[in-house]
Amino acid sequence: MTTGRHFLQIPGPSPVPERIMRAMDMPVLDHRGPEFQKLGQEVLEGCKAVFQTSGPVVIYPSSGTGAWEAAIVNTLSQGDKVLMVETGHFATLWNNMARRLGLNVEFVPGTWRRGVDPATIEARLREDKAHEIKAVAVVHNETSTGVTSRIAEIRRAIDAAGHPALLLVDTISSLGSADYRHEEWGVDVTVSCSQKGLMLPPGLGFTAISDKALAASKAGGMPRSYWDWEEMLKPNATGFFPYTPATTLLYGLREAIAMLLEEGLPQVFARHQRLALATRAAVQGWGLEILCQEPKEYSPILTTVLMPDGHDADAFRKMVLENFNMSLGAGLSKLAGKVFRIGHLGETNELTLMGALSGVEMGLALAGVPHQSGGAAAAMRVLADAKEETKARAA
Repeated sequence: MTTGRHFLQIPGPSPVPERIMRAMDMPVLDHRGPEFQKLGQEVLEGCKAVFQTSGPVVIYPSSGTGAWEAAIVNTLSQGDKVLMVETGHFATLWNNMARRLGLNVEFVPGTWRRGVDPATIEARLREDKAHEIKAVAVVHNETSTGVTSRIAEIRRAIDAAGHPALLLVDTISSLGSADYRHEEWGVDVTVSCSQKGLMLPPGLGFTAISDKALAASKAGGMPRSYWDWEEMLKPNATGFFPYTPATTLLYGLREAIAMLLEEGLPQVFARHQRLALATRAAVQGWGLEILCQEPKEYSPILTTVLMPDGHDADAFRKMVLENFNMSLGAGLSKLAGKVFRIGHLGETNELTLMGALSGVEMGLALAGVPHQSGGAAAAMRVLADAKEETKARAA
């Protein structure tokens, strides 16, 4: 038997705040009635603020995987060529889906330790004189590695090549936690879901859509029904959905949007950057290696830590769970047993993070993993210094 709360420090699903749980504790309502219409209008409009777009955002009762599929089948046709980059496990899964749907995917190999190189995208598109490549699809924050890709730079690379390819971006783990600007950065389709930065249970998928992407969906795309944007957007115009929506989750979504906007998106992003900086200080203090090799690509959502040779990350995670009631993220596919992932996203604050880092440090000692002590103390200094800087600026 364990006492106290469980520390869920995986990079999603993230812990659901009590405020959101209370918001979802509502009777099921008539999804064709006026009360739901008001809720539908509020969440559809509120999503635009989170995605930082003036265009439509479609909400599906689905996982992020469903939103992936919606992005593909609405904008592309079987046989279309798509440029994707192997940044990690989830980029690989999106590539696999695209191939199963009949797309011709050019999958640029990667090390899983770096994000998408904008120069590589530009060079490849310049070579594509016939404009056979119809879309560039990238993952913003690769949840398996703790590496982010620089979306604004990728957009500039596409423009510099003078190429008409659509830009599709997965923000499944970054939306609501990392700075992301769908409209300003010229993204055509942004894919996301509910259980990461939006702090909700799993069950909602999202696609934010540019005018160019909407035009592509009207002109072509693949056969679709459930995923058809047009079928969603018609009733969405008045706050309704073409089929039964996840009404209880939409109550939670309304509250999640309110929480993000009350804190302020710049403050939300700064908090995540601060917690990530402290986590990296802890890892470096332990003398361990961060998987991400490029500081400009460090994730504010999670930190992936390489285990020393001869030590199994899953055995370490098991020991931490059994002794300290804390879940750490596992290594996925080719990283299985080689890394553990510390999530610091959603409602996480300084004290929650310090509890998590203390648990990791105690676990390293208990598991006999070679490390230096004092990583948690190094993180604490980073967080204290940040508070001092905030006080000084306010004075």
